[in-house]
Amino acid sequence: MSSFLRVIVTSLSLTVILGGCVAQQSNVTSSNSTNSTQTTTPQPQTVQASADADEPGLPVTLPVLDAFFADEAFAPALKAKLSLTDEQVAQLRSVAREETAKLRETDADDYEGTTAAARTLASDKIKAVIGEEKTRQLSSYLRERWRGENGNEEQDKTAAHGTPAKFNAVPTDTRVVVNAPAYRMDVFENGQLVKSYKVGIGYPEFPLPTGNRKAANIIFNPTWTPPDEPWVEASTKAKPGEKIEAGDKLNPLGPVKIPIGLPSLIHGGKSPAKLGTFASHGCVGLTTPQVQDFARTLAQLSGTELTDEQIAAYAKTPKETKEVKLSRPVTVELRYETIVVEDGRLHIYRDVYDRDTNTEENLRAVLSSYGVTLEQLSEEERAAVMKALQEMSRDARGRSDETKAGGNANTSNEGTRGAASNGNGNKKAASADAQVTRAVKGRKEVVVEIAALKGKGYPAASNLDTGSGAKKSAAAPKGRRS
Repeated sequence: MSSFLRVIVTSLSLTVILGGCVAQQSNVTSSNSTNSTQTTTPQPQTVQASADADEPGLPVTLPVLDAFFADEAFAPALKAKLSLTDEQVAQLRSVAREETAKLRETDADDYEGTTAAARTLASDKIKAVIGEEKTRQLSSYLRERWRGENGNEEQDKTAAHGTPAKFNAVPTDTRVVVNAPAYRMDVFENGQLVKSYKVGIGYPEFPLPTGNRKAANIIFNPTWTPPDEPWVEASTKAKPGEKIEAGDKLNPLGPVKIPIGLPSLIHGGKSPAKLGTFASHGCVGLTTPQVQDFARTLAQLSGTELTDEQIAAYAKTPKETKEVKLSRPVTVELRYETIVVEDGRLHIYRDVYDRDTNTEENLRAVLSSYGVTLEQLSEEERAAVMKALQEMSRDARGRSDETKAGGNANTSNEGTRGAASNGNGNKKAASADAQVTRAVKGRKEVVVEIAALKGKGYPAASNLDTGSGAKKSAAAPKGRRS
């Protein structure tokens, strides 16, 4: 199995069990015990095509399975649900654990691969144990349990059947919208955009999922317990199972974490340099001032009392974990839209998770949702848009679709990473250790003015908090930008 696969298949599992980006159980003191159900207006779903279109939200991988096995109740439930034997359950646990154990994070950044190949190879491993039909049943069961923990299954069904799908949908209710390729989080109150944040997102190997979630509580001064994984001692000074107090430099969560359903959190602790790039294991990352401000805003949206004085008091007692339960849960919508119409401008974002979303077909669909065809654009506009699509189709490592199709990406079952050609047709040997992509190579965005889209689209950022201490209400500058 390729080393790249070890990273990809470990991605969502480690976000589940990794304290840096997981909704952990905490021994906390609740400062607000009220928790009622919020009624929200069904919203149009984002339907921009992606490689995960048939696996919404949670790509099923071996370490995802490994993470579920961490729950002692999971193995008996899995056996009963799928009518598996004790031996099959043991084999699944062993295969999942074996792959998870192969990951070791480093600061390097030198492998290639594809998400699709990773899922395929992971699926093959599971099929070898329980067969094709039960593999499908297993995938459905894992998603069912995952959605159950999020509590959003009924909400998602309502959104899917209650409103026609639409690109770049503008909420009409109160919710938080995160668009990963734009590195942006927006807060809507009764359909009005009131606040925007520049954020860090999950590494490509630890991607943010998509779909509707909910935020039901805010945890101040969260502790972190490093999982029993090989990468822990290799990449940190923390020991598996050791409780890391809030405020400790080894604690990656910062002063606030907001669970939004496995495997993700919204949390602080990031430096301004990590905003607008990869910053986490499947989470939305903010700086400490940002996450404190967002906590206050989220509480207000939910009708929960949370004062500046309370937040300041929590910060002064970093070893005392406090949980604030929101009076009404707030919807958090995670999107992956790389083609966005915004106030008359067409924003084409880098396809950082390599989901093949920057296609002419998707472009036409987005334009059509605003009553515009590609043929209606001027010759200059069409040329600029098509060039932007091609440029932004590159993955985070800067490889074009043509390069990937040419075989540079390793999709074999060999235990090597990258499989780059040396010019003689031979493949270079690669290290056995998997490594994460920490930065985007090249431009992240191209903006093209489209006359026919004037006044249309998703709203420009409002009261944008860039994490640098400066806040601005930002309409995107005209022309092209990175």
